[in-house]
Amino acid sequence: MSFTLAITGRPNVGKSTFFNRMLEQRKAIVDDVSGVTRDRQYGVADWNGKVFNVIDTGGFVPDSEDIFETEIRKQVKIAIDEADAIVFMTDAAVGITELDEAMADMLRRATKPVFLVVNKVDNNNRLLEASEFYSLGFDNIFFLSSMSGSGTGELLDAVTELITEEKSDETSTENELPKFAIIGQPNVGKSSLLNALIGQERTIVSDIAGTTRDTIHTHYKMYQKEFILIDTAGIRKKNKEKDDLEFYSVIRAIKAMDEADVCLLVLDAEKGITAQDINIYSLAARKGKGIVVLVNKWDLAEKETNTARDYEKELKQRLAPFNDIPVIFISAKDKTRIFRAIESALEVHENKTRKISTSKLNDVMLKAVENYHAPVVRGHSIKIKYVTQLPTHVPSFAFFCNFPDDIKQPYKNYLENQLRSNFDFKGVPIRLFFRKK
Repeated sequence: MSFTLAITGRPNVGKSTFFNRMLEQRKAIVDDVSGVTRDRQYGVADWNGKVFNVIDTGGFVPDSEDIFETEIRKQVKIAIDEADAIVFMTDAAVGITELDEAMADMLRRATKPVFLVVNKVDNNNRLLEASEFYSLGFDNIFFLSSMSGSGTGELLDAVTELITEEKSDETSTENELPKFAIIGQPNVGKSSLLNALIGQERTIVSDIAGTTRDTIHTHYKMYQKEFILIDTAGIRKKNKEKDDLEFYSVIRAIKAMDEADVCLLVLDAEKGITAQDINIYSLAARKGKGIVVLVNKWDLAEKETNTARDYEKELKQRLAPFNDIPVIFISAKDKTRIFRAIESALEVHENKTRKISTSKLNDVMLKAVENYHAPVVRGHSIKIKYVTQLPTHVPSFAFFCNFPDDIKQPYKNYLENQLRSNFDFKGVPIRLFFRKK
């Protein structure tokens, strides 16, 4: 297995700032509200040529009544189980608190190597005061400032010494797996779908809308299938964004879309498809992502003989013009057809990476052009001489012709439909370009 480092500590000691510094990107939501990171999130760091996973956990708060804090405590335990090494973060500005001691207790029992990190040491006075942290009884102790980055190098050197070459290589190959993002509005059942798929409580699921505030990566390997699942915070309508956190989450969900190859758009069967769903859908299509539509809570919908068929027909009308997509009726709660959903996503991923040889493409497409010529424009007949697939992430085709600017949308649609009916691009947006030969 690849090497994983977990960052733990009580809320607000600067774990997310440190996490972001290691990944050199703003992946964790950083805000001055204590306890913003409620879930563990994953990233991949590279130091001195060694690649490893980093988990940022929710702040650890023992013995408190708050629902999130009990959940966070579970999360920390899972992080300790999942990690090969642990960074235990404390705050020099505050000194040792009861929480730190409670946590040190938990970590001293862990059999994994623990690096005690005293954060916010940004001057000599702080360094003197920070020496009290030796009393927590850990051998590996590092004083640093994750805001400015001073002292992080020594810590990373110590961590990477534990990593073998093959563990580093495994982490890199994981980054090449297909990535699926679960997207959709809040409360359609995205986290329940994720949990149903992996069969463990990976995300905090509760009835409070918008509890998943961050994107979470889960490496999935079952039934000879391997991929990464990205769960996103629900994308909401703009007018509800009272706090900045919601705003960050929307950006994050869009970023998750960017990271993914295929988006699983989850809809609520009872509500049907809303304008907001169509926005999310067309955003994913514009970004050139593969799309699978999952109609969740199908167990609750009233059914007659052709309900699913009619529902799908109506759905596709709403999604036109790009509606060559798989639609699957699922129930995350009853685990109905959820594996069909994954198979479908893998097929779409395959379609997205499909390359068609130029000779085959010309055979098929020039015949299609013969069967139905582009309309004559200003007395010119348009001749398409040659077609080729471009080396891009989204299947794109260049048609070389004499008057590229005169080809109108209906004819472009005809050509796209011909491509779709002859080659399997189900679930994938296609781009057509017309160029002068």
